[in-house]
Amino acid sequence: MLNVLLVDDEPWILEGLRTMIAWDKYGFRICGEALNGTEALRLIQDHHPELVITDIHMPNLNGLELIEQCNRLLPRPPKFVVLSGYDDFDYARAAMRQRVAEYLLKPVDDEDIDALLVKLSTSIHNELASEQARRQQQQFVVNNIIKRLIQGETGERLWQQAASTMQLREDSELQCILIEAAAASEDLSSWAAAFFPAEAVHAFLDPSGRTGLFVQANRSLDGRVGEAGAELHRRLSASSEEPVMIAVSGTGRGIASIRELYRQAAEVARAKRGQGRTGLFYFCGDYKGQVNYEALKAKLDQLFAAVLAGDETNIGASVKEFIASFVCRVPDIEAAKAYVVNLEWLICERIAELGGDPNTLMGTVQEKCGLLGEQADYCRLERYVEQLCARGALRISELKRENESNTIFHVIQYVDREFRSRLQLQELARQFHMNATYLGQLFKKNTGQSFNAYLNEKRIEEAKRLLKRTQLKISDVAVQVGYPNTDYFINKFKQSTGMLPSAYKQAAGIKAAWNQEEL
Repeated sequence: MLNVLLVDDEPWILEGLRTMIAWDKYGFRICGEALNGTEALRLIQDHHPELVITDIHMPNLNGLELIEQCNRLLPRPPKFVVLSGYDDFDYARAAMRQRVAEYLLKPVDDEDIDALLVKLSTSIHNELASEQARRQQQQFVVNNIIKRLIQGETGERLWQQAASTMQLREDSELQCILIEAAAASEDLSSWAAAFFPAEAVHAFLDPSGRTGLFVQANRSLDGRVGEAGAELHRRLSASSEEPVMIAVSGTGRGIASIRELYRQAAEVARAKRGQGRTGLFYFCGDYKGQVNYEALKAKLDQLFAAVLAGDETNIGASVKEFIASFVCRVPDIEAAKAYVVNLEWLICERIAELGGDPNTLMGTVQEKCGLLGEQADYCRLERYVEQLCARGALRISELKRENESNTIFHVIQYVDREFRSRLQLQELARQFHMNATYLGQLFKKNTGQSFNAYLNEKRIEEAKRLLKRTQLKISDVAVQVGYPNTDYFINKFKQSTGMLPSAYKQAAGIKAAWNQEEL
């Protein structure tokens, strides 16, 4: 709907205009009414109506003076329709000089107002569409210029184009604002209009796809960038389900400062993002400290340990600490990538040791994030490391489970085959490259018995077979099934069967004799 403001010093005329015309039929709604020109000027500045219908003769500020001031003060003044009770050519001529859309005599004819509103609605919508197209084209040009500048392109022609398009002088003070938020695509125009003139804000998308703004922070706007940043963070946080971070650079002058200001804001964003922080942050100077390579190596080892453990929560926190250790200490991202290469090698080596294919892992990560060398900033590098570690941990866990299943199967087979020999859990664990305690847990999980209970059962079953079918002495049977100590064998046999080996052998012999007699 288009906004219309009604202005007349006669209340009954305002009432007639308000009630006798079906404004919504023509796509209009009344945004306000004024009894004099001074009040009307204030309402126009507050509500920005597309159309103003005004009388000429009013106290303080007449209709023609109101139109003249609006044309002079406002960047986009509304269209005006002048109403007058005087059929005076001089008034009409003065109105036309002020670019008035129409001059109507009171009382207004219904057909005249109907035709006028249809025409004005079409005209205003066409102008708004043209203005929108112009702004989009302007934004495209500005975005392209800023991208070229922040990527380091120089040249007198580019600088002249930037100065002309962005209306920048050599002494224009600038600040860069970078926004990391899922809702950054929401309309920023209403926010910007509340704090800055339209020509003072220049939006762009940086190579990482983040929304950026260059704001002309001139003296007349002292303190407005900080106030505006706080309000922007509040608005975006209210409309986003994810945390919002806004990074603000220091100040610079003219086009020559654009690349440096962007670098400052990007450094702030990288540092805070790497530390896992969100909020509104300002550039306070570059880090000048010494690089602690032992601390960086410790963070790498901590992250690799989290990957091997497969702890998703710990992996996420360790990735953030790992990246933060570079953001705070290493100004060159290529140095950070060298540590990531080492991490890749460690993870891939472990996967290969477990019988997996490291190339499959790296192909999946690169398909998702691109090559490591393509990660242009710490935000992208962190996402790359997150994918590498999460997918690496998952694959290592899968391979461990597969290997564990295969290993315990071979362990059980080995025990079934070699139970007559001197077997110990610790020795089996060394033989199969496993932790003894963990092997014991897996053994019980897969057989339902502890290792010693399973081994004893196998030996006793074999002893029962020998006692039934051979004439071996009890001591020989004990040695045959893995018990060098005869007394120990007798004790274990009685615990398992409830009788002594000799009684079992005798009972088995009697039963065999009975069977023979029956035959």
